[in-house]
Amino acid sequence: MRLTDDERRMRDGEQGEAVAAAMDLLIRYGEVLGAERLVDTDNVCGANIFGPRQMQLCGHAGPDAVFSEFSLDSPEPVEIPPMRAQSYQLIGPMDTQHWQVQGLSQEAHDAIEESESYSARHGIHLMNTCTPYQVGNVPVKGEHCAWMESSAVVYVNSVLGARTNVEGRESAAAAMLTGKIPYWGYHLAENRFGSHLVEVAEPVRDSLDWGLLGYYVGEQVQEGVPVLDGIAEVPNLVKLKHFGAAAASSGGVEMYHIPGTTVEARSVEEAFGPRRPLQTLRYGERERRLTYEQLNSTAQDTDVDLVMIGCPHATLSQIRDVCRLVEGRKVHPDSALWVFTPRAIRQVAEQNGYARILRDAGALLMSDTCPAIGQFLPKGTRVIATDSAKQVHYLPAIMKVQGWFGSTEECVQSALTGRWQGELR
Repeated sequence: MRLTDDERRMRDGEQGEAVAAAMDLLIRYGEVLGAERLVDTDNVCGANIFGPRQMQLCGHAGPDAVFSEFSLDSPEPVEIPPMRAQSYQLIGPMDTQHWQVQGLSQEAHDAIEESESYSARHGIHLMNTCTPYQVGNVPVKGEHCAWMESSAVVYVNSVLGARTNVEGRESAAAAMLTGKIPYWGYHLAENRFGSHLVEVAEPVRDSLDWGLLGYYVGEQVQEGVPVLDGIAEVPNLVKLKHFGAAAASSGGVEMYHIPGTTVEARSVEEAFGPRRPLQTLRYGERERRLTYEQLNSTAQDTDVDLVMIGCPHATLSQIRDVCRLVEGRKVHPDSALWVFTPRAIRQVAEQNGYARILRDAGALLMSDTCPAIGQFLPKGTRVIATDSAKQVHYLPAIMKVQGWFGSTEECVQSALTGRWQGELR
């Protein structure tokens, strides 16, 4: 790998042991990937919030030791300096308001709070969300980033035209300390052209439809770059968020094109550039129904213990829509309704009265985490319902529950009645 003079100085320890360890990690990482050089980045999203388990594994040696071990892959603790790049914390393990609802101990709460404080002192912005583009981190077209979180990566690559691969905790932490990341994959213009053409023959209207389409496409193209042809209406942020998250869950999609909507494809021809489609797929009524049945294949019982909205984290408009469905009504005593959003959006929801409406209905507005990341559910939960194809893909496997997938309205109704009555319309 070719290094600049600045990069050699970092590698050789002129900026301290932590930066040297970070540069060593990036060089080894880049060489495995076949990268010929590094590229500058000033926009890094990672995950560096740790709890008592990590601290115990490090012998309670302090936060520098935990960061060294888990974020830098460094067997020896090094002193961690302030971050060089603009750095952001993604979704974490704890809701700072409702941590007791999660079932966390006081010890776990205190450890996570201290870890947050440590990150903040080192210049990591505590956004604590899987959708940082909703709350201020909106990279521009062509900007080189280093982001974790597959649903965020596919959004910024496709919708905004920024450039990032799906990074891991270690490579993201190393990028925070150095402002560098290997120049490969979706950082290169030639890798951003389409690979598969998807002819969309079925109307795609609401978030349920976009989740179904995304799940089908991801399963078919895996790590390819799908180009969607036949989309009649311009999708909004929520629909694109659901599509990308689903495609990144069933497959490994990190980028897609919707000609006339996403920024790097004014036409199908521009989306493919010099390439020809490897395959042409058709998404019609049959594919839609089979995908719906697949997403609901883990569920049999119709008594719903938990309804989860906000994967990826809910927008203010999604929270408003849930409020309109529950206002003046009550969540069934044998069920629960949890809505997850970024902390900054929860504050606006409080100001708008949305959080109060949810509380009055017996629901909770939560932030900073989600049941899959924090691995928590109400005690005794056997059946969940969600409007997220991503969440119904992961949560049954992670938490050993049954999962129903449907529209937001169907999910909220199941929380109010305690029973699932959704169907594909």
